[in-house]
Amino acid sequence: MTVTWEELGWERVAAGVGRCRLPVWDCTAGLIVGDGTALVIDAGSSLGEGARLRTRAQELTGHRVTHLALTHPHFDHVFGAAAFAGAEVYGPVGMDTVFAYERDALRADAVRNGLDPAAADEAVDALVLPRHQVSGEWTLDLGGGCQVLLANVGPGHTAHDLAVLVPGSPEVVFCGDLVEESGEPQAGPDAVPSHWPAALDRLLDLGGEDALYVPGHGAVVDAAFVRRQRDALATRFGVSL
Repeated sequence: MTVTWEELGWERVAAGVGRCRLPVWDCTAGLIVGDGTALVIDAGSSLGEGARLRTRAQELTGHRVTHLALTHPHFDHVFGAAAFAGAEVYGPVGMDTVFAYERDALRADAVRNGLDPAAADEAVDALVLPRHQVSGEWTLDLGGGCQVLLANVGPGHTAHDLAVLVPGSPEVVFCGDLVEESGEPQAGPDAVPSHWPAALDRLLDLGGEDALYVPGHGAVVDAAFVRRQRDALATRFGVSL
């Protein structure tokens, strides 16, 4: 009997491409299935959540997660990374510096937002530095004709923002928190508001008019939504388009 993506807790977005919305912070994690490979996008907010996410991916694919891409250095997207033992980890260039020198700030942000202090300590102690740092674009071959493009499209939501393009019909773009659907985009102290609208233009260039755009929080959106959010951010921060 074939088990569907939905039965294992995933929303199927396109052929071989899915995502799930994690509890509490409504953070989106993505999954792209190749030939004996699996790429997970973002790792959840704790080691426990990362382990549950890895298990759900492995139940669907029948093999281990081989690749992990982290879209930006916020706790709800990266604190579960150490649970993906053996995976090749990718992130935007500069993320390793945040992990190496700003651990106290990451922990404080997590606890301030409601993560249990013990879970925050555990995650910070185990933080995984991305082995592969993406400064421009990086084509990742997952086998079986499945290639994805990792693109450093920031700064914007943070100083280090990575997007993932999955070619196909439709094309799918995982946006990280450059795009949020379930609420107004969050601009913390590490945001770069003057560059954020331009980052959304790069997302639109990547995916095109007919792509599906997967935000870091909320429902899948279309190009028109991304364009409206770009315009709203430009107005909010006084940026000329």
